[in-house]
This record gives sequence, C-alpha cells and structure tokens, in this order.
Amino acid sequence: MTLMEDAKKGKITPQMEAVARDEGIDAKTICSCVANGTISIPNNPVRDCRVVGIGRYLSTKINANIGTSRDYIDIDAEIEKAKTAETFGADALMDLSTGGDLDLIRKKIMDAVNIPIGSVPIYQAAASQKTVVDMTSDDMFNAVRKHAKDGIDFITIHAAVNQDALKRIKQGNRITDIVSRGGSFTLAWMMHNGEDNPFYSEYDYLMEIAYEYDMAISLGDGMRPGCIHDASDGPSFMEFITLGELVKRTREANIQCFVEGPGHVPIDEIELSVKGMKNLCDNAPLYLLGPLVTDIAPGYDHITGAIGGTFAGMCGADFLCMTTPAEHLALPTNDDIREGTIVTRIAAHAADLAKEGQKERARAVDNKMAHARKNLDWDTQFELAIDGEKAKNIRDSRNTGSEACSMCGDLCAMKIVSKALEDEKKK
Repeated sequence: MTLMEDAKKGKITPQMEAVARDEGIDAKTICSCVANGTISIPNNPVRDCRVVGIGRYLSTKINANIGTSRDYIDIDAEIEKAKTAETFGADALMDLSTGGDLDLIRKKIMDAVNIPIGSVPIYQAAASQKTVVDMTSDDMFNAVRKHAKDGIDFITIHAAVNQDALKRIKQGNRITDIVSRGGSFTLAWMMHNGEDNPFYSEYDYLMEIAYEYDMAISLGDGMRPGCIHDASDGPSFMEFITLGELVKRTREANIQCFVEGPGHVPIDEIELSVKGMKNLCDNAPLYLLGPLVTDIAPGYDHITGAIGGTFAGMCGADFLCMTTPAEHLALPTNDDIREGTIVTRIAAHAADLAKEGQKERARAVDNKMAHARKNLDWDTQFELAIDGEKAKNIRDSRNTGSEACSMCGDLCAMKIVSKALEDEKKK
C-alpha cells in the first residue's frame, strides 16, 4: 500500500498525523488532500526521517540543493552543506551530485540529515557511460530503482521533455534554449538516438518502480525559461499541459507527485505562471526554483529568487527551491548554502503572511516580534528571528548605553512614545 492508497481509503497514517500536528490542521483534511493529490508527503519507508507535508493549506516549504560537481569532489564539504541547510531551516534537500562516487556521496548525505531527500537519477545514468548520449533506457530506469532502494524520498524526472517539446524548441526563438541539466541530457539523448524520452514513452514502468517503494515523483520542468526573454513562452506552457497529463496518470497509479516550475520570470508574469500551472496540473503541489525576477544580478540571485519566490508563494506555490549567491557563477560554498537557505526561509514566511490556511499562524509570529520590539525585549527578538545569531551579533557589535539599539539610543521612537503615554495615564 502506498500513502496515497491509504488516503483514498480514508486511513489516517502516522505521516498524516505528524503533518497535521506540525501544521495545526485537522488530520482528516490532510488525508483528504493526500487522496486527491493536492498535498504530498514524500516519505520513502526505506529511510526514517522527519515527515514533511507540501501543498494545499500548508506552510510554504523550502528545499536546498547540494552536491558535488566533476570539478569539485569533496564529500565532507557536501555533508557540511547538508547539515547547514537543515540547521538553518531547509525542509528538504536535493543531492545533485555529478562527480565522484555517487552512491557513496548519496549514502553519506542521507545519513547526515533527518529531512526528506530528493535526487535526479538521470545524473547517475549519464555518469555510467562515457557521454550523456551513450546511456541506455535501462541505465535510466536502473538509476531510478537504485535511488528508490537507497531510500530517496522523491526523484526529479523530466518526463515532459518529449518529441513535441523538441519540435517546439527548434521552432521557437529562445535565447537560452534549455537550462535544465536533466532536460538537456534528455534532449541530447533523444536527438542522438532518434527516440522519444524513455521516461515519457515508458512512464508506466517508472510508476511501477515508484509504487514499489512509495517514492514521490517530482515532475521536472525541463523546458523552464533560463532568462527573462524566454519566460511564459510556447515551450513553457506546452510543458505545463504535458505535466498536467502526467499528474493525472501518477495519481491514478496511487503515487504522490508534485510539479516543478520556472525559472526566470518577470514579476508581472509570475501570477500567470503559477496559476496556469496550478490549473493545468489540477492543483498538484508546485515546486519552484525562484523564480528569478531579473537576469542582471549575479552574486545576488538568492535575493532575485526570494523576491520571485515570495510573490509566487502568495499566488499559490507550495515549495521553494533556494538559490544562493553563487547561482550562475560557481559551486556554492557552505556560507552560500547558509545564506541561500535563510533568504529563502524569509521568502517562504513572507508568502505565508498572505496565504490561505497560513495567514493567521504566520501573522501571530510577526505580532510576537512586534511586541518584543515595542518592549525592547532583545532575547525574545533573537529567539523569534529567522537568523537570531546574526541579529545578536550585529547588536552586540555596536555597543550602546541604552536599552534601545545604537541607531537611536535614548531617542528611540517607541521608548519615547511609550513613556509619554504612560505619563499621560498618571495624570
């Protein structure tokens, strides 16, 4: 039995109860939403980890990407990044390693953290051969099974990159063509071998493996726009339609799924993308990279992504993949992972302040911070802060003789008005 099968029969499982407790939502609601596919709880029973729910009525979750490259293979560094991401609030982690002993790297990362972990099996399939185009369909499916057996909770599969997508890329006028690494592997393989994407043409077989291990499918956006010019174009929206068809098939197979989305999108087109994907994919949980709202901020793309992520979350996105200051530039360092995780947490919380099912809970936290600031209660402020350590270090580094901060000192507006109001009451 998969979790979705249990939900369809009305059985409330321990995973559903855990999500209900964490989110302050009735377990029956969680069960109903898992049954209809609007909430996913990626939780491969092979591996024991913290249960996380993604989707309707739930708080906006964040994912951190880590992993080696062929240029930098340092397992200990990636483990440190994994632990940093978890410490600073990542709800899930993806191992995107492409260099070194991928099996060992994946195992060590999975052992290091207690949050759901995703992967992209086609990276391992490609690594098994001399070139990307030399991998076979067996290599692809064997990689999926290997990751499932290891306990991976969700896998990204670029099943919507098919012959129709290839035709539209050839006919289109994109600047960046395809920026998805998995999407590019798939397209190159198709062109070289003259065949359709095995993950699309043999999707039922993929479902058999996912069903056996109750592993969630993250339907990858291989056609996502890689620059502002390419946003909201024909290839993007045709992929949305195909993803919607795959969502239906996945749910019919009693497999949980969510859908990945763009990419680089100007802020005035984010609502169109989010609501378009939600509509075409029957309200499946939506997982976004960013979206980045401008192309001209290398070194600050954790901020461009947070701007887009906040607005996307407000429009209905459920799961934000962090970007770091190293985006488009280099393999991220541990400090980059920390900063990217924190900034994306800020974006997620900002979205929750305006989100159905979360607004009241999120605003209650902000109200506590407001009272702490009014009362100059620094300990409570640091406790509530998303990065209380940094906040405390900044305050401590600028000494003041006042109980207020060193910006205003005894001229603190709230201190002055509080005293004036108090004196007025005494009259």
